[in-house]
Amino acid sequence: MILPIVAYGDPVLRKTGVEIDKNHPDLQKLIADMFETMARAKGVGLAAPQVGKAIRLFVVDATPLTEDDEHPELIGFKKVFINAKILEEKGEEWVYNEGCLSIPKIREDVKRLPTIKMKYVDENFTVKEESFSGVAARIIQHEYDHIEGKLFTDRINTLRRTLLKSRLMDIAKGNVDVDYKMKFPIKK
Repeated sequence: MILPIVAYGDPVLRKTGVEIDKNHPDLQKLIADMFETMARAKGVGLAAPQVGKAIRLFVVDATPLTEDDEHPELIGFKKVFINAKILEEKGEEWVYNEGCLSIPKIREDVKRLPTIKMKYVDENFTVKEESFSGVAARIIQHEYDHIEGKLFTDRINTLRRTLLKSRLMDIAKGNVDVDYKMKFPIKK
C-alpha cells in the first residue's frame, strides 16, 4: 500500500524515533509498504517518520542509482535498518547533493564523512554490525538523521537555509507539485 509521505513542517519529522521490538504491530506490512511507497516516489531511502511513525526504522534501496551505471557498487543494495545506531564516522568530509522526499524540489550540497560503522537489526531482528562507505554511507546517514529528528536542511549553512525559508514554507502549505502522495501540515 502506498503511504502518504509527510511534508516538511510536520512535527513528526523533528521527533527522535523510539526503539521497537519484533512484536511491533504490523511491522512486516509497514516495511513492505515503505518499500512500495519509496519506489513509487522514486526515492532511494525512506524513514518511518516520513510516513508519520516516530520509530527507529528506515529502508534503503539504491537500485535507481545503478540504472545509469554511475554507481555499480550499489547494485543489490537494499536493506532494512531497525534501531540503528551509528558507532563511528570517519574520513574527510565530502560534499554531495542531497534531496528528500519530505522536501520535494529542493536539493542542496551537504557535507558528511564518507565512512560509517553501525549497529542495527534487520527485518528478522538479526543483529548486524557493518561498515559502509561512499554513496551507500551517504544514503544511510541521511535516513539515520530522520530517526534522530533531523533533516538535511539542518546541515546546510545558515544563509542557504534562510534563502530557502519561503520555499520550505510553500512545501509545508502544499504549494508544491509532486507526483506522489503527500501529507502537508499546513494545507488549507
